[in-house]
Amino acid sequence: MTHPLLASSLIDYLPIAILILMAVIFAVVNIIGAGILGPKTHGETKDQTYESGMNPVGTARKRFNIRFYIVAMTFLVFDIEIIFLYPWAVDFTQLEPMSSESMLFFGRILFFLLTSIIAYIYAWKKGVFRWD
Repeated sequence: MTHPLLASSLIDYLPIAILILMAVIFAVVNIIGAGILGPKTHGETKDQTYESGMNPVGTARKRFNIRFYIVAMTFLVFDIEIIFLYPWAVDFTQLEPMSSESMLFFGRILFFLLTSIIAYIYAWKKGVFRWD
């Protein structure tokens, strides 16, 4: 016999299980449906890679300049920084003004922002963002 508390806690996860089941069923139905209803013709033109209306030229294994990746990583760093700032701002508004806890929160976010800004300035001085 199951423990009543265990059964109660498992019931709480039922909506999540239903959502996951619906997602799996949706994915399977779409894959099978595309296979059944999709076009079945093959040929040289039909099987060619589609590149936004352009004929593919060269290989897909072309190396890109490292600066493309660095700019993308910089964008991700600042994007994630914004994600961390939102919950901090919500919590910070709930604190008592000028309390020791609010000063600690403020100091932590200043440290977080200053380290990101210093890293950005360092990369800028090193010429990471120059495209020449």
